[in-house]
Amino acid sequence: MISVDTKKKELIGPFYQRGQQWRQEAVAVNTHDFPSYAEGRAVPYGIYDIQNNLGYVAVGQSADTPEFAVEAILWWWQEFGQERYPEAPELLILADGGGSNGYRSRRWKQQLQERFADQFGLTVTVCHYPPGASKWNPIEHRLFSQISRTWAGTPLTSFEVLVDAVRTTTTQTGLCVKATMVEKTYEKGLSVTDKEMASLLIEKHATCPAWNYTIRPRKKGK
Repeated sequence: MISVDTKKKELIGPFYQRGQQWRQEAVAVNTHDFPSYAEGRAVPYGIYDIQNNLGYVAVGQSADTPEFAVEAILWWWQEFGQERYPEAPELLILADGGGSNGYRSRRWKQQLQERFADQFGLTVTVCHYPPGASKWNPIEHRLFSQISRTWAGTPLTSFEVLVDAVRTTTTQTGLCVKATMVEKTYEKGLSVTDKEMASLLIEKHATCPAWNYTIRPRKKGK
């Protein structure tokens, strides 16, 4: 069972960060945080392993798209998840109702079907938090809030500084975080046809079917 979401996007450059640090001299930062002044924009997509209190963050440099979200989950599964859960028959994903992993996104469901369920033969159940309830998503207060505390008062002057801050995030309860950079450029606005949607093996749940569904792997050749 994992909790996923995209953290607040961060401008990369000498911009002010809320918080305090013990230093001999204050770090000089820009008085304005105009996007045109930034060297780039980081898109941190998080995966939180609820049972083991482990965090994983894929830091993108492009658009926050369903492809990016699913590839971040694939990175977690291939690098860490398969080894930790070798006999797992099913994956439960807790996600917000909007964004790149939104319940209305056809592309999110199609990518989970083709690149996850079909590729690994794993049944994937997704439960979306309804509007206004995403603050109860475990990743928000167990991972993202801790990362924000780690880099509080630290200008994110480069992607490396941001990734290092993510990797050094820990808590007294044992949280550890892995991070990776994603340099791939993702295209926005990719659509899924009605025919492609009809080919997906999606089973809607009886309770809140729009927000809760299971994607089962298709047989080879289908």
